[in-house]
Amino acid sequence: MNRVALMLVSTAFSAASLPTPAVSSSDIFMCVDAEGNKIFQNVGSGTGCKRMDVGPVVSVPASRVPQQRASSAGEGRVTVSPASFPRVDRDTQRSRDNDRKRILEDELKAEEDKLARLKAEYRNGEPERRGDERNFALYAERVQRLRDDLARAEGNVSALRREIALLRTQ
Repeated sequence: MNRVALMLVSTAFSAASLPTPAVSSSDIFMCVDAEGNKIFQNVGSGTGCKRMDVGPVVSVPASRVPQQRASSAGEGRVTVSPASFPRVDRDTQRSRDNDRKRILEDELKAEEDKLARLKAEYRNGEPERRGDERNFALYAERVQRLRDDLARAEGNVSALRREIALLRTQ
């Protein structure tokens, strides 16, 4: 019995001698650096740091919204827009869709022309050197810029083709 009490006391002293953190993990410090910028962090180790007095975080779950049942007229069909929302007739919508398709096709043609021009200038990674590019670094920068422009134009062409393909399926 005496040994058990001695072990408990020695355990308590060893636990008390362990270093304890100065702040808890929920403390927030506002520090101001040399330029006057405010920085919020969980450690107040720098100069100009002040501990902020922030209350406990309380989170409340959102209330549930009851689901509306489908009306008997539209079995299984859910209306996205309210009844007072203006409707567009079929011919007007078809006209808008045709305009959108024409605009996308015009953009696609312009991007394809730009891509062809860039490919001609790029010449498979060996474009002609200009007179103002005596320094190889300037030439290398222009080649990299052309490479980036080519990748961007190819991405634009593929995105426009995908968009036009989506129009055809709708």
